[in-house]
Amino acid sequence: VQLQACGGGLVQAGGFLRLSCQASGLTFSTYAMGWFRQAPGKEREFVAKISRGGSSTAYDDSVKGRFTISRDNAKNTVYLQMDNLKPENTAVYYCAADQSVLGSRSYGSYHYWGQGTLVTVSS
Repeated sequence: VQLQACGGGLVQAGGFLRLSCQASGLTFSTYAMGWFRQAPGKEREFVAKISRGGSSTAYDDSVKGRFTISRDNAKNTVYLQMDNLKPENTAVYYCAADQSVLGSRSYGSYHYWGQGTLVTVSS
């Protein structure tokens, strides 16, 4: 199983980025997907999750209204659209796959992880 995340980069505050995560080696539509992030010196934290079929999503309060998670099961890909980025959003962002229907806010529930993509937001 591989989860390949990409789309990170350097952006100014107020800008936007779109992260992508393409999965291979698993039946993508049978996994809920999540995005987590880890800033330097901090623990990995939940950002967003999406159910197997894409009808149910959830977000951390800090990103609600600015980030949007979506998926394309035909392309085995999950996305994270990040708008109005803030310096505190700087972190390595990871995608993860969970065999539950809805996904989880707990990183311990996820079975597979991508390698992470670095997002840096300058002030």
